[in-house]
Amino acid sequence: SSSSRHPNQVTPKKSGLKNGQMKSKDDECFGDDIDEIPDTDFDFEGNLALFDKAAVFEEIETYERRSGTRSRGTPNEKPARYRHDENILESEPIVYRRIVVPQNPHKEFCTDSGLVVPSVSYELHKKLLAVAEKHGLTLERRLEMTGVCASQMALSLLGGPNRLNPKNVHQRPTVALLCGPHVKGAQGISCGRHLSNHDVHVILFLPNFVKMLESITNELNLFSKTQGQQVSSVKDLPDTPVDLVINCLDCHENAFLRDQPWYKAVVDWANQNRAPVLSIDPPISEMELGIDAKWSLALGLPLPLGERAGRVYLCDIGIPQKVFQEVGINYHSPFGCKFVIPLHST
Repeated sequence: SSSSRHPNQVTPKKSGLKNGQMKSKDDECFGDDIDEIPDTDFDFEGNLALFDKAAVFEEIETYERRSGTRSRGTPNEKPARYRHDENILESEPIVYRRIVVPQNPHKEFCTDSGLVVPSVSYELHKKLLAVAEKHGLTLERRLEMTGVCASQMALSLLGGPNRLNPKNVHQRPTVALLCGPHVKGAQGISCGRHLSNHDVHVILFLPNFVKMLESITNELNLFSKTQGQQVSSVKDLPDTPVDLVINCLDCHENAFLRDQPWYKAVVDWANQNRAPVLSIDPPISEMELGIDAKWSLALGLPLPLGERAGRVYLCDIGIPQKVFQEVGINYHSPFGCKFVIPLHST
């Protein structure tokens, strides 16, 4: 009844020991008079001058030399620099040389990941292909793998999906494919068939011979079923620059072909056309190259190619690992998830 008669009356707050303690703590924290704060600025420069930085760091360096430890962020510490074939992990070293050949390589290459790929002599490369063929990797299979890998590289050089798509048919690229009457020429014809299947305008040059290799005959039969064009005279090659020239004229053994009139005429045409050149499996000798290449595609393992071969790429032609071991090569694949990889000179 009393509360109903005095609704606005506030009940007095009891002050006990607990409240007194809280008040004393507040006074200690916030009860200082603001007038007691000094009016002078802090002398940063003077206090910094009292700190002998050189002496402190010298003491740290002395301690590290005695204890054998190394702290982070100390002065005069130069960042370590490593080569592409050096390891930066001490616990589990990374093996960069996973391919070892029986002979001392004349030249070594490395992949983008730093894996060293040694070159092999032409004799060892020829033996490797012969052993692979004995185990079932026939010439036809090798031609098909080479054609697929070379065409993939050529399509990338031509612009890839930016140029080769159904909405861009008015910019159809033109490729001049120069082939000789040998196995290297058959590899080029296989590449031309795949390029033509991908809507590339392919002009295949192949000289007329009375007797052709069976591999060339088979590849020509397949190429004739595409929209590609085959010519046997230099006069039928384009007068205007093409997008890409694929050179398969040179081979490792038939050097006498370089003295033929048709060979010299084709070389002159290629040099005057000024189109970039891709060579497939070029020979080692610089003297046997009639056309300077911007890129070269090696098969399986690279040969010690010179500067006229341009930038070297390596393609996987499907040789099993035990075939490499049979010819004395300790081999682990450098390709990873790809079939064509770039190589860099070391």
